[in-house]
Amino acid sequence: MGNAHSGGIPREILDDLKLTTRFSESDITQWYENFQKQCPTGRITLQQFEEIYAKFFPESDAKAYAQHVFRSFDTNDDGTLDFKEYIVALHMTSSGKSTLKLEWAFSLFDVDKNGYVTKPEVTELSQAIFNLIPKEKQANLPSDESTPEKRAQKLWAIFEKKDNERVAEGEFIEAIQSNDAALRLIQYDHK
Repeated sequence: MGNAHSGGIPREILDDLKLTTRFSESDITQWYENFQKQCPTGRITLQQFEEIYAKFFPESDAKAYAQHVFRSFDTNDDGTLDFKEYIVALHMTSSGKSTLKLEWAFSLFDVDKNGYVTKPEVTELSQAIFNLIPKEKQANLPSDESTPEKRAQKLWAIFEKKDNERVAEGEFIEAIQSNDAALRLIQYDHK
């Protein structure tokens, strides 16, 4: 890859990202160079983020999911992400069930950012995640997961809440950590 040139990634950002994401130095450096090319301002917009996601999921409609992911990382609501937020977003959306990822999943499902997840929010995210699944794979889903509504129903049942109740972060993480089906329902692993 050659040495990082003057326009290369700042060392403290690189070290920080290696620690938080476990991505390799060469991956991060490569992404940084691409990021600088695509986003000369150093910020990525929702539209650019959607385009990147579309490449990750060429056979699916990833737009709604990309919007939710973007919202969950745009902590100051300014409509952009910086490089670090962007890489952490990529890391979080790769599969895994660490507590950190489940904390992020909670913020993904907490659409209105009020600290609780409700059934309508679960339904909205279930639709977005369903759209990530390529059409031919949708046909092979278990019968109780074969539509966004059924997936939402199945996931909501895991929380053991009434339809008008809400789930706090701790409850969300605990329920999902102890249930493999739940993990499958909150993410689509396209590997």
